[in-house]
Amino acid sequence: MNITITGRKVSIRDSFRERTEKKLQKLDRFFSSDANAFVTATMEKDRFTVEITIRSQGMIFRAEKSADEMLEALESACDVIARQIVKNKSKLETKYHANTSYDAFGLEEVDPENYEVVKTKRFGVKPMDVEEAILQMNLMGHAFFMFRDMATNEINVVYRRKDGHYGLLEPSEE
Repeated sequence: MNITITGRKVSIRDSFRERTEKKLQKLDRFFSSDANAFVTATMEKDRFTVEITIRSQGMIFRAEKSADEMLEALESACDVIARQIVKNKSKLETKYHANTSYDAFGLEEVDPENYEVVKTKRFGVKPMDVEEAILQMNLMGHAFFMFRDMATNEINVVYRRKDGHYGLLEPSEE
């Protein structure tokens, strides 16, 4: 797994790098060798936030945790990623490795869940810009909104982030 560690408004110490690599190496066996892990540490108002994103073969695992100490936030974020792997165990086994052990994290296996679509909605996707899409989303009281971008003619999604800001999902050929 290729690991990229970035610091925003904080300098990354060697002890944090070593601990990050050690924690992510435990997850290494669940992914192919071309997997990429991106770790971003940020300091805001005396709190550290660690965001971990792992991309491998079209799958994306993401966790973000905040704490008073940077290493504490790292531990929490790694635990969240591990729980995501355990929760989706059966689907990951068929996609990656057939005989993978999950007890290395000290977590119990979760019964495989059946993902069931309980409602389907269809609606016209109008061309609009991002600002208009955010306005529409807020008017409807939704946490996300799908629209066709006027400039690219691609389907995009705007969403409200936990921090109150907005995010934009754009299609990619990757």
